[in-house]
Amino acid sequence: MTRSFETVPPVDPNRASTGIAGLDDILGGGLTRDRLYLVEGTPGTGKTTLSLQFLLEGAAKGEAGLYITLSETAEELRAVAEAHGWSLDGLSLFELAGDLGLDPESEQTVLHPSEVELGETTREVMQRVEDLHPTRVVFDSLSEMRLLAQSPLRYRRQILALKGFFSSRRCTVLMLDDRTADPTDLQLHSIAHGVISLEQVPRNYGAERRRLRVAKMRGIKFRGGFHDFVLDTGGLTVFPRLIAAEHHDSFASAPTSSGNADLDALLGGGLVPGTNILLSGPSGAGKSTTATHCVMAALERGERATYYLFDEGLGTFLSRSAALGMDLHPHVEAGRLTLRQIDPAELSPGEFACRVRAAVEGGCSFIVIDSLNAYMQSMPGENYLLLQMHELLSYLGQRGVKTMLVLGYHGLVGDVRADIDLSYLSDSILFFRFFEAAGQVRTAISVVKTRSNAHERTIRELKLSAGGLQVGEALTDFEGVLTGLPSYKGGVSMLKDRLPRVDGA
Repeated sequence: MTRSFETVPPVDPNRASTGIAGLDDILGGGLTRDRLYLVEGTPGTGKTTLSLQFLLEGAAKGEAGLYITLSETAEELRAVAEAHGWSLDGLSLFELAGDLGLDPESEQTVLHPSEVELGETTREVMQRVEDLHPTRVVFDSLSEMRLLAQSPLRYRRQILALKGFFSSRRCTVLMLDDRTADPTDLQLHSIAHGVISLEQVPRNYGAERRRLRVAKMRGIKFRGGFHDFVLDTGGLTVFPRLIAAEHHDSFASAPTSSGNADLDALLGGGLVPGTNILLSGPSGAGKSTTATHCVMAALERGERATYYLFDEGLGTFLSRSAALGMDLHPHVEAGRLTLRQIDPAELSPGEFACRVRAAVEGGCSFIVIDSLNAYMQSMPGENYLLLQMHELLSYLGQRGVKTMLVLGYHGLVGDVRADIDLSYLSDSILFFRFFEAAGQVRTAISVVKTRSNAHERTIRELKLSAGGLQVGEALTDFEGVLTGLPSYKGGVSMLKDRLPRVDGA
C-alpha cells in the first residue's frame, strides 16, 4: 500500500517525473528529459518496480513507454505489475530473453544473450525504438549486455552508441544494472547523465532496510546522502532526508500553560512554542502521564497534537489516561489528537521523520515521542541516529512545535543511568526521581535546564491520582532527594490523595 505522506514537488515541464513523489523531491522535480540514467542495485532492491513506476507515470500523461528486457520475460513483468495492482496494457514490452533461440524469420523476436552477437541485439533494440517512437524507455539489464560484449572496450562503445541513438530520438532512458560486475568499474557512471543507487541492508531482527542515493545528476541540484525507502504493495515510497534548514517558519513564542500552575512555575512560565522538553527518569515515575497532561491542556485550548507510542499499547495508554482523569477519546474522535502506535522493528528513521513532518504540515502543534529508548534500541544497526534526531528536533523547533521526549532511566533509586545522552539536544529537561519518605515511595520533580526562560531550581513532589496530576511545594526540608536517599530536616507536608467529593458529605 502506497504511503500517503510523501512530499509532492512542483511540476516542471522540462522534467520527467519518476512517478515516485519522494524521489522527485530529492531530484528537485524529476529527471531531465531526453537523457540516459543508470539505476543500479543488487537483485531485490526494487529496480524493476521503480522503472515500472517511471513508465506508468509517463503513460498516465500520454507518453509512450517501452520496456526492453533481456533478463525477465514479459509474463514475469506482468506478474510484478499485478502484484502492485497495476496494468501494463498501456506500455510496450520488448522481450529479448527466452528459450527459443534467435529466429530471424519469426514475427516475435526472441533471443538468448549467450547465443547472439551484441551488434544484432543492439540493432533489434534500435529497430523497436524506430517503430514505436517511445518517450520513455527502460533497458533491463546491462548485465547481459556486458556478457555479450566480452570486452570492456566493446561494451563501452555499444553503450555510447545506444546513448547517442536514444538522445537523437528524444527518449528519457533508465538503464538497470545489478552490480554483478567489478564494483570498481565505473564506466557506466561516467557515461550516464545521472546515477541512482539502490541498497538493501539486512538486519539481525525485523524487516530489512532499503535506502537510495543519487550518486550523480548533471545539471540539477539534488538532495545528497542516503534516503530511506520501502518497497510495498503499490510500489516504492521514498522518504527524503530531512534538512531542517529548508523549513523555517514564523510563529508566536508566547508560553502556553501545561495545565498545572505549579508545573508552569517550575518551567518558568509554561511550554514555549518551538522548544522541546526532555522528560527523564526511572520507569513508573510519571513521565508519560505528565506528557499526556500537557497534551490534554493543549487539546482543550483547541490545538492539534500527535502522540507516538513506541512502548505502550494503544488500549493500555487510553485506559490508563482515563483512570487518571484524562479521557482522550473525545479528542481522538474529533480529530484533534492523533495516536500512532509504532512497530519499531518495521520502521526506518527516514520514514518516522516523514511521518512527523506530515503531522506538522497537517496542522499539528504538539508532538510527543514516547519513548526515545525504544526509538533508539529498535534501530541498533542504524548509524547516526543522534544526528537524525538533532535534525528532526531542529525542524520541529523552526516550525514552532512544542515537543516532548520521554527518556527512561535504568534503576529506581540510587545510581540511575540512561542508554543515551540527549541533554545537549534538549531545550528543557524535566527530571523525575523516586525517593522514600514516611514509609512511602514518592516522586520528586525538578527542572534542571531550560534555554527559553528563567526557571525554578526547586525540587517538588509529584503525585498522580484519579484527581489528575498534582505538584506540591518545594521540598525545602529534605536533603539528598535526587540521590533517592533523602534525609528529613523539617516539617514540609507531603501531598495527600484528593478523594472524590461525595454529595451531602
